[in-house]
Amino acid sequence: MLTAIAESKAVIERAKILPQQELKLRRQALIRITHSSTAIEGNDLGISQVEALLARKKIDAPQRDIYEVQNYLRALKYIEEIVRAKQPITEKVLLNIHKLVTSRTISGEQCGHYRKNRVYVVRRRPGSPDEIMYTGPEADKVPELCKNLLGWIAESEKKEINPIIVAGVAHQEIAVIHPFADGNGRTARALATLILYKRGYDFRHLFALEDYYNRDRQSYYKAIDIGENYEKRRTDFTPWLEYFVKGFKEEIDSVRNTIAALSHRKINKNIGSQVFLSKEQMGVLDLLDQIGKITVKDVMDILKCPKRTAQLHLQKLKKLGMIKQIEKGPASAYVAK
Repeated sequence: MLTAIAESKAVIERAKILPQQELKLRRQALIRITHSSTAIEGNDLGISQVEALLARKKIDAPQRDIYEVQNYLRALKYIEEIVRAKQPITEKVLLNIHKLVTSRTISGEQCGHYRKNRVYVVRRRPGSPDEIMYTGPEADKVPELCKNLLGWIAESEKKEINPIIVAGVAHQEIAVIHPFADGNGRTARALATLILYKRGYDFRHLFALEDYYNRDRQSYYKAIDIGENYEKRRTDFTPWLEYFVKGFKEEIDSVRNTIAALSHRKINKNIGSQVFLSKEQMGVLDLLDQIGKITVKDVMDILKCPKRTAQLHLQKLKKLGMIKQIEKGPASAYVAK
């Protein structure tokens, strides 16, 4: 399965599709990732509501559900920033991810901090006592366990362990350690995404592995289950990794089929040059697609580049007919053409 995924990765990376098509697919993937990762935790927002929040529109829904979706979108944006800056995955990064996914939904002393007490995963049973499904390790062990995990993630890159396996193990280990009072699942899935993106397995940001989990949550819970408590946990991760890789392959096969269908369509010769945009230029268009209008400073911020470089990217996109300038002088900005 890993070999098949690698083959699809090469096909997806080489495929030539129009930037407008790619932006649409990216936006759809971002919406699906956020919807499914929060839905698994009990968030009731529909995919159209998640799409509205991405577009910064107001929706009529419980405030906590809105916060959870907005939080996850911010966490994914933070992941992009870490990848662009080529920062290592440190304890600070892990805690920041948790802080972002739980902001305004749990207390300040818990948000972005390891738990202080023993944690239990319970199954709610209306009319009956809750059933304890898993008991995490003692709280005082959590910092060391997370340090060991992050050390292994860093070492795995030197040992050239397949990034999909690394992401799967990291996902499972966060579930095992349960480092936080709440938000462990979202943090685990976001961390796995960061590892994949950072190791070049981003597949043009067109996939949403979380959809696979959300389609059959019972299979997800069963696969990630490691026993009743940390002390007597199952240490063989093979069943989980088989599930994880199988789901990854299914999602990437779907992306490959979509890309293949689009790349085989005839493209107007007059706009053929628009197909060949750099990752940086695609990033500029991605930002523009989200906020509707951008400035040179926006491009400098998102690409972490000098003013002159940002101006060159904008001029290239303007020349290709992708954007147009509005206003002049200090108030100048750009919108989609």
